[in-house]
This record gives sequence, C-alpha cells and structure tokens, in this order.
Amino acid sequence: MIGAVVIGRNEGQRLISCLDSLVKHIDYIIYVDSGSTDDSLHESESRNIECLSLDMSIPFTAARARNEGANYLIHKYSDLQFIQFIDGDCEIQPDWISKAQEFLEKHNQYAVVCGRRRERYPENSVYNQLCDIEWDTPVGDARACGGDALIRLEAFKQVVGYRDDLIAGEEPEMCFRLRAEGWKIYRLDAEMTLHDAAISKIFQWWKRTVRTGYAFSLGASIHYKSQEGYRVKEVCRIILWGILCPLFIAILSIYNFIYLNLFFIYLIQVIRVGVSRPDLDNIKFKWATSVVLGKVPEAVGLISFVRDVFCRRRARIIEYK
Repeated sequence: MIGAVVIGRNEGQRLISCLDSLVKHIDYIIYVDSGSTDDSLHESESRNIECLSLDMSIPFTAARARNEGANYLIHKYSDLQFIQFIDGDCEIQPDWISKAQEFLEKHNQYAVVCGRRRERYPENSVYNQLCDIEWDTPVGDARACGGDALIRLEAFKQVVGYRDDLIAGEEPEMCFRLRAEGWKIYRLDAEMTLHDAAISKIFQWWKRTVRTGYAFSLGASIHYKSQEGYRVKEVCRIILWGILCPLFIAILSIYNFIYLNLFFIYLIQVIRVGVSRPDLDNIKFKWATSVVLGKVPEAVGLISFVRDVFCRRRARIIEYK
C-alpha cells in the first residue's frame, strides 16, 4: 500500500491541483500544513484528506514536515510499504505512481525512485526555465532525488528519515545515508510531477541560490569526512569563484583600476560552461550565467552558514516566494 505526504503553506490553487492529482492514485494521504493563512486546510479536509498542522513554535524545515507526515502514516497504517513525498506546489502525473511502484517491487535493492519533474510555466520567466533545466537529471542510477520521490518504507525507517535540522538539501543528504547503507536510487525516464516555481524576479532567484549555498555548506559540514567528500567539491567551487577570485581582483584594483579587467574571467567561464551544453539551444548562455554568477549568492549562503556556526544560531529557512 502507498501513502503520500504533501507539505505546503499558502499554496492556494497549486495545493488544490496537487491534492486532486493524488486522490485517484494513493491509498493514504496526509497533508502537513506549516501555518497557512489561506484555505489550505479546508480544501484538504473537503477532499477527505487527513491533515496535520505543525507546531510553528518549533523552527520549521521541510524535512521536519516530511518526517512528521511520514510518522503519522507509519503509526496509523500498518500495511504501508511505500511513501510518495510531494511538495504542495506540484501535481503528480497520472501514470507516475503505477510506474514507480512497479519499479520498486521488481528491484528490491532500490530505496528511492524518482522521475522527470517539469516546470508548469517555463515560458513565464527565465528563472522558471532554469528550474526546468535543473530538474532534468540523467536517467538511471542516481546519487540523490529531489523533494518528489517514491520511497521504500523499509529503507526510510532504516535511516530514520530526513534530518529535521536541515533547512534545505535534506533529500540528497538522506540519499547519501541510504547509499551508505547499501541502498540505491534510480531516476526513471518517466513524467513524475509538474512544479510551479513561480519565480519572476531576480531577488527570488538570488534568495533561492543563497539557500543552495547554505545547504551545500551545511551538508559538507556533516559529511565532509566521508569517502566521497559529500558536498566538498561544491563548497570549494563556491569559495574559489564566489569569494577568493572577486576578493583577489578587488584588492589588486585598489592599486590599479586596470586589474578590474580580470573580471572578464567570469565572461570566459560563462562562454565555456554554455558551450558545454549545446542541448540547451538558445538558453544555454543564460543557464551558464546563472551557474557562474550564482557562485556569488551561494557564497552569501556559505558565509551565513559560517556566521550561524560561530554565533551558535540555529539555521532558519530561506524562502524565495
């Protein structure tokens, strides 16, 4: 039997689309609400979907919401075998559940199966297009999944689910622990969900990228001693391109403004990265610009993480919409 854990806050019509796409395909559904002020709870209850309101006096993370939803299903339904995790701004594709369940039933060594998540409105902004590219990961064995995935309950319980204290990047971190226990992750060549990022402004892109840098730094701080050096490469790239290079050029420019021309190295990087993705056609250089210049907001996230560590402050979620 399959259960679904939906998490959200003030998702409006996006949540309605999410729930309506689930009720035909899922045996048990729990909606975990994190302080919505709209009709989210009412819409869920009107569809006979069980609801769980988080105690918002405790710092919120998506990981905590997913864990509480999963634990609710585990304790209530003894015949549960798989859990489909899905964000409230996503809509499940009609054939996904049957395909994902069939794969896990045939391949006992796999803990997680995911598919193709697509942006619902990629034409609305370049930022939505960039998200759609981000979701298009290689088909086959994978190192991690995203927020939408079907997970084998046995494996989920073995690693005690997500880490509640991670403000982002909780899915790949759990997948890292699953792989350490001998489990595998797979991405099917199948449509899984429609996602609505709703990013229309550059400051939203900036905050989302800051969150990425924070997540990389937090993940590396936990597992940097592992054999694969979890997230260490990502952090090193942030330090090089987001901190050291611009700082070095800025210091040289104090002595002679001509050294400002060294910033052209970023233009060269954009061209190099863009040329490496001819499959992206006319958006490849916009994507490359996001990848290269995104190291700056990622560096802001890294610095925020270091500040929180030294000040012994608990991380708080970074929201972009």
